[in-house]
Amino acid sequence: MKKVIIFTLLVSLTLAGKAQSSKTTSSPSTSSKTETSDPDNLASQFFSQVMGVAISATSNTKMYQFIYDWLGTPYRFGGNTKKGIDCSGFTKAMYDKVFNTTLLRNSRDIFSMTNPLSKDELKVGDLVFFKIKSKSITHVGVYLGDNRFAHASSSRGVVISDLNEPYYSRYFYKGGRITESLKEE
Repeated sequence: MKKVIIFTLLVSLTLAGKAQSSKTTSSPSTSSKTETSDPDNLASQFFSQVMGVAISATSNTKMYQFIYDWLGTPYRFGGNTKKGIDCSGFTKAMYDKVFNTTLLRNSRDIFSMTNPLSKDELKVGDLVFFKIKSKSITHVGVYLGDNRFAHASSSRGVVISDLNEPYYSRYFYKGGRITESLKEE
């Protein structure tokens, strides 16, 4: 319920910002959008607060909106709905809806679709892979910047976590960027 109220407030502020900016009739050389009337800036400020990452107005707000819509969804192994979802299902759904890219269904197979990256090479939208108490990849999430990532945790459902948390730092394996040849144009 709290998410619905917050989202409604964001939409109201965004619409008010669009209405205010459309009323401005000054010439392009003298007009400038203020932070409070720019809907993209309002959205980025909102998601920055909710997700704990610095998000610019030029960021992929569609990705952050997707994550926000799924936050709190319970974990269910093999699940792919709002009733329950696992880490690879969440990642696959996000890439399908946000990036128009079809991923394979489990974290090991998804890793095979990427160019591996070190932690310091990660960019927003890249994938992060973990080997949790295993010799093979067992978990995947989506990097948000500022060492934060979104994922479906087996104990907490869809959440945003920090790569520097001792648990995730211990089991982090590699980052990955989907190879360009796999992206749909």
